[in-house]
Amino acid sequence: MTSHATEEIMRRTAKNWPLRPTVWYARQLAEALRTETIGGVIMLIATAAALIWANSPWSAAYESLRPAVPGPLGLTVYQWAADGLLAIFFFVAGIEVKEEFAHGKLRDAVLPIVAAVAGMAVPAILYLAVSHGVPGAARGWAIPTATDIAFALAVLAVTASAMPDALRAFLLTLAVVDDIGAISIIALFYSEQIHLVPLLGAAVVLAVYWFLQRRRLRSPLVFIALGVGAWVLLHESGVHPTVAGVLCGLLTSVHGDDDGELSPAARADHVVRPISAGVAVPVFAFLAAGVRLDPQSLGSVFTDRIALGVIVGLLVGKFIGVFGGAWLSVRLGFARISEDLYWRDLAAASVLAGIGFTVSLLIGDRAFQGAHRVTTAVLISSFAASVLAAALLHVRVRRRTRDDV
Repeated sequence: MTSHATEEIMRRTAKNWPLRPTVWYARQLAEALRTETIGGVIMLIATAAALIWANSPWSAAYESLRPAVPGPLGLTVYQWAADGLLAIFFFVAGIEVKEEFAHGKLRDAVLPIVAAVAGMAVPAILYLAVSHGVPGAARGWAIPTATDIAFALAVLAVTASAMPDALRAFLLTLAVVDDIGAISIIALFYSEQIHLVPLLGAAVVLAVYWFLQRRRLRSPLVFIALGVGAWVLLHESGVHPTVAGVLCGLLTSVHGDDDGELSPAARADHVVRPISAGVAVPVFAFLAAGVRLDPQSLGSVFTDRIALGVIVGLLVGKFIGVFGGAWLSVRLGFARISEDLYWRDLAAASVLAGIGFTVSLLIGDRAFQGAHRVTTAVLISSFAASVLAAALLHVRVRRRTRDDV
């Protein structure tokens, strides 16, 4: 959601805030969670907690947590996180994509769009080249294609807050295009055998959702019920149910009323984004990232060509794809680099794009269920990309500061 919409909601509600300290602190926490950087930090904490627990003397308790089967539909705790909670994350992503197309800069931001597309294609090609000949390896071609924007922006904010806003805008636009690609990949290539009747039922429910959005229905409970219904039907149809989240986001209206009232998308984003950043994504990260990091496990990653393909795809492929796509689009004359940026700035940001976490872990589990070597490869790649990008950005900040002086 745009900062203008957030400020407008805060302005309209501030005068009605209760004076109770607990309510005030809750609102401050929610506002903090609406920033990508805070979400990235919380996700990092959840990941660290999972790794510590999984490598502690109590690791058996962690291992028993994932396959537990609570509640309806026979889903495990991990499946509820990957299929259910991440639907909230994809709902926010869907709203963001639609907002960018309708009101943002995505319509004419050629440079990051080309960089994002190339940044998905090159890692997939390198993964397939490294893992060629390994039986079943081709199922994981999409693992290194995704960038985790929350982590990336957190690293950018912590290490290089003095960099121009144009660099953050480049990363944000790249992430929106990346999200579109990841969502499409999951829907097309990582869904199970399709059952037609529940799929048609989901289509009807989503059509009702769209119609009521057009009719300006104000009841959030109705849309929550329709979203849950679409999620259940898509789950039963064999399509990955997180697609329900992004479709509901894309179908949510981004147009306000004539009297200046905020759009349904802006209001939904304002409410749901803190839940996504503070609960949905960290819980998924906590349940997905807990792998053993003993010398034997780490050594096996560097001898397994599937895991090596993931590492090469994220660390090398993302850089070549994002930076090469940006350079080529400028070189061919159909895009231009911002006057505030240098190619070395974009090179550092291209390394940052190698942080693949949330969606990479999700696709990895869909491709190789329970394969800890893939999870470890994603973690190693993301950590290495974070450290390297942080170092490069720090150098760029110092160089810019010195040149300005």
